[in-house]
Amino acid sequence: MGRSGQSHILAIGGGSFRPSARHGVLEASPLLRYALDLTGQDRPRLGLLATATGDDAEWLLKMYGAFGEWDVEVSHLTVFPMPNVADPREWILSQDVIYVSGGSVANLAALWRLHGLDEAFREAWEAGVVLSGQSAGALCWHVGGNTDSFGPTLRTWSDGLGFLPHSCGVHYNSDPQRRELLHQSVSSGELPDGYAADEGVALHYVGTEFIQAVTVHQGAYAYKVEHDGAGGAKEFRIEPRLLTS
Repeated sequence: MGRSGQSHILAIGGGSFRPSARHGVLEASPLLRYALDLTGQDRPRLGLLATATGDDAEWLLKMYGAFGEWDVEVSHLTVFPMPNVADPREWILSQDVIYVSGGSVANLAALWRLHGLDEAFREAWEAGVVLSGQSAGALCWHVGGNTDSFGPTLRTWSDGLGFLPHSCGVHYNSDPQRRELLHQSVSSGELPDGYAADEGVALHYVGTEFIQAVTVHQGAYAYKVEHDGAGGAKEFRIEPRLLTS
């Protein structure tokens, strides 16, 4: 089977991986199975990026272990101290799904632009490569959101790649600062209207349109956050579809 011909982004608020029965090993959650299924491939090619963690080798090693028992072909792209593949654009376009780790979204965006990866990702997205990621790896595809990239105090960040013309909130139910700051940023016009996700929830977009939210946790939600037209913000809770393992 080939690619669907549609452009998919799966932005995960948190909870992409969980401890497995094997000591010290992580396993990928059904959120990642959902992303892989969007490719329409029997054995998808999964590309990992840990730019937001400075290409942390331990994280990458854990990811290879997490997918070790899945029918996927895993590879990764690093930029430290130099790209590990001869042609990063070609590598990106050859994948069926991309997964981007959490970490510093501000550093990630700067490095991707420096290496021309932003343009390569847009080309891949338009060609049907599924783009996914958690936290920083979710924020990056949007206009922006809030981040601790600059220190422990959250700051509004509006320098995302902007494939999706929305703001994004992540870790929405585990960090109370994030809801408050996203509302402030949307009400002030620093960020456009957008969507947010609790831990264990993913936002699925086809093209630039939000289609649905999916979750691995009962009682976790997604949210639509909009300017209320009177200098404030309003929030609407979205019931996600529960995925089973």
